[in-house]
Amino acid sequence: MREKISDKLKVHTRYKLTDGTLVPGVTTITGLRNKPALVKWGNNLGLQGIDITKYVDDKAEIGTLAHYLILCHLKNEKPILDDYSKNTIDKAENSFLHFLDWEKSKKIETILCERALISENYKFGGTLDWYGKINDVLTLLDFKTGSEIYPEYFYQISGYKILLAENQLEIPAEYRILSIPRTEEEKQTEKIKKNIDIEQEIFLSLLTVYWKEKSLNKE
Repeated sequence: MREKISDKLKVHTRYKLTDGTLVPGVTTITGLRNKPALVKWGNNLGLQGIDITKYVDDKAEIGTLAHYLILCHLKNEKPILDDYSKNTIDKAENSFLHFLDWEKSKKIETILCERALISENYKFGGTLDWYGKINDVLTLLDFKTGSEIYPEYFYQISGYKILLAENQLEIPAEYRILSIPRTEEEKQTEKIKKNIDIEQEIFLSLLTVYWKEKSLNKE
């Protein structure tokens, strides 16, 4: 039976060290941080009588597909859309058009796209979205969907910075988060940082928490 493309997109990559040990991914590590803004957002939806589960599922599917369309474009691959409804495809393609508008004013040179990397030293893995040059500036770029750019997005991208360094890849000069709208209510936002040393310290602290909790669970 053919595996659905939509199912493949939802599967989390399993990261292993050279000795076969399973290690956490960057998003698992940053997921340890509490997100009070999301709790408030969820409460607001409930007060409006909106079924948050269905709302989140629908938005997540649009966001996942939009992300997939962007990566296919950057890798010069043809997307397979067989398993999606016309409504989801239309909304995701609208998000993709926002990305193309952003891209057209820039000189883009891809070095890595959707590349999984492992840190043997720190014992974690991650799949970065895009690493290359934007207008001749070496950049690490992560794509999100929605309007908000949360602090943990830069914690996440700092994890990718560690992975690049350990795999002998040049450290970027800029770190970008590009958040692309899924609906008319959302707006496209972008944030650029040149230094994420503090975010990297926070990421490594979260990684320490992850492994200490793992050790507690073994007791």
